[in-house]
Amino acid sequence: MLEREKGTDIVIEIGGITIYAAAMQLLENKLDKENFSRIQKITSPEVILKIANAIAMCQPDTVFINTGSEADKQYIRDLALKNREEEKLPMQGHTIHYDLKDEQGRIIDRTFYIANEGETVSSLANKMLRADALADIRGKMTGIMRGKTMVVGCYMRGPVGAPVSNPALEITSSAYVSHSAEILYRNAYSNFDAEVKRLGHFFTNIHSEGLNRPEDLPNARVFMDRSFRTTYSMYCTYAGNTLLLKKGNHRFAVDKAVYEGKANELAEHMFITGIEGPGGRITWVTGAAPSGCGKTTTAMAGDHFVGDDLAQLWIDEQGIIRSVNPECGIFGIVQDVNWEGDPHLMTLLRKPGTEVIWSNVLIDENGIPHWTGNGEEPPLKGKNFQGKWEKGMTDKNGKPVPISHPNARCTLASKALANYSDRAEDPKGVETRIITYSGRDSDTMPPVWVGKTSDHGVVIGACIVSAATATEVGAKGVKRAPWANAPFIPGALGDYMDVQFKFFASKKIAQAYQPILCGLNYFLTDEARGGTSKKLLGEKRDVKVWLAWLERRANKEVDAIETPIGYIPKYEDLKNLFKIIISKEYPKGLYEKQFSLYTDNIIARIDLQKAAYGKEPNLPARLFEILDEQRAGLTALKEKYGPIVKPGEMGK
Repeated sequence: MLEREKGTDIVIEIGGITIYAAAMQLLENKLDKENFSRIQKITSPEVILKIANAIAMCQPDTVFINTGSEADKQYIRDLALKNREEEKLPMQGHTIHYDLKDEQGRIIDRTFYIANEGETVSSLANKMLRADALADIRGKMTGIMRGKTMVVGCYMRGPVGAPVSNPALEITSSAYVSHSAEILYRNAYSNFDAEVKRLGHFFTNIHSEGLNRPEDLPNARVFMDRSFRTTYSMYCTYAGNTLLLKKGNHRFAVDKAVYEGKANELAEHMFITGIEGPGGRITWVTGAAPSGCGKTTTAMAGDHFVGDDLAQLWIDEQGIIRSVNPECGIFGIVQDVNWEGDPHLMTLLRKPGTEVIWSNVLIDENGIPHWTGNGEEPPLKGKNFQGKWEKGMTDKNGKPVPISHPNARCTLASKALANYSDRAEDPKGVETRIITYSGRDSDTMPPVWVGKTSDHGVVIGACIVSAATATEVGAKGVKRAPWANAPFIPGALGDYMDVQFKFFASKKIAQAYQPILCGLNYFLTDEARGGTSKKLLGEKRDVKVWLAWLERRANKEVDAIETPIGYIPKYEDLKNLFKIIISKEYPKGLYEKQFSLYTDNIIARIDLQKAAYGKEPNLPARLFEILDEQRAGLTALKEKYGPIVKPGEMGK
């Protein structure tokens, strides 16, 4: 179990301030009159102590308390330009930010949980004992903000008033990080005290990029102190390593759900979107996928957008699973974003009227951003993530240098989207009926299938396998990605899995609102289904059909074929939906390629999962029972029909 507030609170140990009066005295001495008057409106002693000790540790020249006013937002925008963290682009409200060449993703090798003696940390993560972390942070962060301005922001991760929202401090010397926070999160300066009191906790994030030099990157670190819900980030600039309101605090939210949520709450790496069904009804969907595997595209494919990356779920008093988005903006990968697949997002990126921070894309001589897969004519030269770029450039290994990094991003407010839903700010959340899990799977699972029971659905999430993406520095090959949340599960996987089974099987969930748990896979290739091309079997826009079928299935309007892995669609239903939803013909031959079960591949996948999970302590036995049941069913089908089983041969 996780023990809260055990051991030394590192920032207070280094800062040395333990008394509220002493904290206020430091703030009065360090802040100018205007900013001291602002901090006086925050009365929580615990919050004041965190801010004062961060100042004492980092030693900034000046401190700016960001109230979220338009004047404060503009100050931060101007500071980002002054510090040369961002540059203006010709389109109004657009800027470009470049991370260091060798820091284009999460630095997983230098990211650590701070652990107490005897405390269990996820087997998929790095940890450092508290005493060692204290020494490392003291050595690297003491005085790290000399010559800089510290910006302090008070945010809500979720709508104000929601039962699962989390208040959080963002303390940083990077105006780019503050600018991003203002777009991606809800500035709650005026509500912060009340929300901290209502919820009984807050998260703290302390970051400094230092001198922002390539030679400092070996010293870059990201620490998550679970006991005191505080993150520390140093010598790095990529938002996934610095804007710890995002994935750093998501880890704390996972801990809170697992160890304090009493199987009534989840914190997931999921989009939230609403699908319109017959009669104008809206069915709400959440879906997990590893970064770079289509979460944003799927969220945009919905008719009512709430979020594209994170979700907090809970069971309300009426027995309904509800979801809110901790964020209010998009930090989205732009590779392969184009007019065909992402018209809503492209409108914001290519037409004036939306504030956008670009990162690590190519900027041509006219100040226009370009990226791989945008479907447009690429420029001949410009500047990108590695410096000056010209068509035909190669790196030191002779490989072509792409026009943009695969993890290049855009940051913008969700409310700018044409399909944005005002339910995104509803503290009651949205009624969630469909839960999906997906990864970058080229050769095994069909495009869509539904778990037979909630337990089977939990196993779908546990068994996500995905090709590595550019979101993690140094990641390669194909790997397991449980619930697409594994990098953000701080504790034992067995504890997290146990809560998943209990949450979705909870007797608190009303029968009328029981969700379906499903698998999605957009990445099947022609080659993997007997063809010669490495192209995908289908198009990006087909996701609208898979979601439409799930919407009908959740509302009990379509039947399905029962298979050992779950329920798959019938051909006639999909054929009709392809016509209705995207005006496209759907040949029977394509259906059979996509939905035939390649039993050897799936059995190998099951064996991989059993072997890997077999090394984990204290896992729920139900996982292995279901995997064994699926394996036996697939083996029986193979013995009867051979290694490739067509949809028409199943369910007989």
